Amino acid sequence: MISIGKPIIGDEEKKAVLEVLSSGILTKGEKVKRFEEEFAKFCNTNYAISTSSGTSALHASLLACGIKSGDEIITTPFTFISTSNSILFTGAKPVFVDIDEDTFNLDPDLINEKINKKTRAILPVHLYGHPADMNPILDLAEDHNLEIIEDACQAHGAEYCGKKAGSFGTGCFSFYPTKNMTTSEGGMITTNNKKIAEKAKMIVNQGSKKRYYHKVVGTNYRMTEICAAIGLAQLKKLNLFNKNRMENATYLTNKLKLKGIIAPKTKKNCKHAFHQYTIKITEDYPKTREELIEVLNKQGIQPSVFYPLPAYKQEAYKYLKIDELKFPVTEKVVKQVLSLPIHPLVSKDDLDMIAHIVNEI
Repeated sequence: MISIGKPIIGDEEKKAVLEVLSSGILTKGEKVKRFEEEFAKFCNTNYAISTSSGTSALHASLLACGIKSGDEIITTPFTFISTSNSILFTGAKPVFVDIDEDTFNLDPDLINEKINKKTRAILPVHLYGHPADMNPILDLAEDHNLEIIEDACQAHGAEYCGKKAGSFGTGCFSFYPTKNMTTSEGGMITTNNKKIAEKAKMIVNQGSKKRYYHKVVGTNYRMTEICAAIGLAQLKKLNLFNKNRMENATYLTNKLKLKGIIAPKTKKNCKHAFHQYTIKITEDYPKTREELIEVLNKQGIQPSVFYPLPAYKQEAYKYLKIDELKFPVTEKVVKQVLSLPIHPLVSKDDLDMIAHIVNEI
């Protein structure tokens, strides 16, 4: 089976884990500290705070930015549910804005009309590894004195106008096994703001700087030494992983020729990290998306639909009573998107087979 995603674990990661186990220091040690320092350098930020997951990074970031009950946070409905869940964890309300049809990210032209006196932050998602259009978002944030919290959970190494994802505001990363790099489970907060960094560091550690003395209400969102050890080894390989993803994406795009398939686009001044290679299947394609999925599966290829149901249609969000007619692009795109395998373990022969099936169906 050619899987949609797969962690690449080598001898370096295995050795690092065994070193931690032998040391007897499994949490709050030097590995976590070093990983934070190295990841901050990678993102060109002053601070990085490790967490237990991408979701906990988002939640802790929102709290560190002072988001509270009654606030409103502008974000996208077309992403993994943890983005808006994290907003709801704080007691704030997610306010959804429709997306750009090419990048699947927040449409900056639609944000201003959703800003009101309750709005406290804009939370763009760099979906599939393509950076959101940050300059107009930053301008709006400055004009209205809003926080920027980036969901960069799928965008390790992505760039916008030469700046790394996660360096525009308070960045949030995930190291889930299928991400561009992994720690098995884990996350990271990045920022240049000292106050936000200090508060986030306390929040993930039960609200404490000094053991048993708690300055704020916090929780246990800490990363383990084992996860950090894996992360240090993976970070050294991330640029190569991303290079392989980009090469595979370019190769597959050049092979897909059939009418009705729209390959992913990379906007000018952007570097796409290609966490996912997501095509759109239009009505000109001779088969339905579901029929193509069935054929690919029969041939041992695992495509995936990220994401079939936007946040505002989730059963858990019914109480928010959101009008789906306000999101025509999202409603269109969820019926079209299909992600194909292009991770570093996918070979050129694999890509040739994928392209052949899609083209010859």
